[in-house]
Amino acid sequence: MTELPEDLLFSTEHEWVRVDDSTSARIGITAYAAGELGDIVYASLPTVGTSVVAGDSCGELESTKSVSDIFAPVSGVVVSINEAVAEEPELVGQDPYGEGWLFDIELANQDELGDLLDADAYAEQIGE
Repeated sequence: MTELPEDLLFSTEHEWVRVDDSTSARIGITAYAAGELGDIVYASLPTVGTSVVAGDSCGELESTKSVSDIFAPVSGVVVSINEAVAEEPELVGQDPYGEGWLFDIELANQDELGDLLDADAYAEQIGE
């Protein structure tokens, strides 16, 4: 399995969070989740300007196997989406921690970051 980037935080629902600065975060799904989904053929991402609440579904990824919800790992307002993933959803599986990112959030509550897992804790959760 792929090494987990140490600069990321992880949700128990298999999303990752990269805090770009003190007010915004980039969101994606983990390589583990992408591997479980298989070939991703469609991505439904949240609309820019939408408020999301930590733990709530805010989009979907459809694969040849199933449809899976994307859960917001933190609360805030969606400030951008990855248009490349909307056009080429397979990027999520090919490069989940890079080109396959999903959306950016302006954080509503930085304290929520403390509820997320670090790379070691996430690796333990997925049995690595």
